Amino acid sequence: MAVHEATHPGSFRYADLETFPDDHMRREIIDGELIVTPSPSTRHQRAVVLLTARLFAYAESNGGEVFCAPLDVLFADDNVVEPDVLFVRSDHLDRLEVKFVHGVPDLVIEVSSPSTRHLELVRKRELYARFGVPEYWYVDLDADRIEVYLLGDGDFTAPTLTFPGQRLEATQLPGFSVSVQEVLGL
Repeated sequence: MAVHEATHPGSFRYADLETFPDDHMRREIIDGELIVTPSPSTRHQRAVVLLTARLFAYAESNGGEVFCAPLDVLFADDNVVEPDVLFVRSDHLDRLEVKFVHGVPDLVIEVSSPSTRHLELVRKRELYARFGVPEYWYVDLDADRIEVYLLGDGDFTAPTLTFPGQRLEATQLPGFSVSVQEVLGL
């Protein structure tokens, strides 16, 4: 697959990411702007590991692949992000490249961190909608809930909020569900 052309000439591109040192900082590009964030907390990582493990078990039985950060999702040359967790169904495995996912994952999950809340709830959510991600989960560790955004008419619908004591089902992954309380580590 060819990389989409950059939409912002003179801005950061995918090739620029390879020039940075491996210093455990997350580097992403949204509309040509380089965004750098620090390593997350242990609670954040527990949620990422649990979701990755549950999705891995689902993939073993149903096909598809799950990945956790760091792995680039290349939407366009100047729009490259690293979701905390992503899933690509078996009918879309052609989107997997050696070093990145090229195009749209079927499910994208971001887990909150105080330093990235605005980035994930505003900029990345808008980016995911713009490029057609069909399902986006935002695990809000501060509010102890998971927000589920589904794509409809080119934008995400109002989120469905799920709380401890509930199970969350993925619309893109038939038969997959997970305990909200378990994800939140409560």
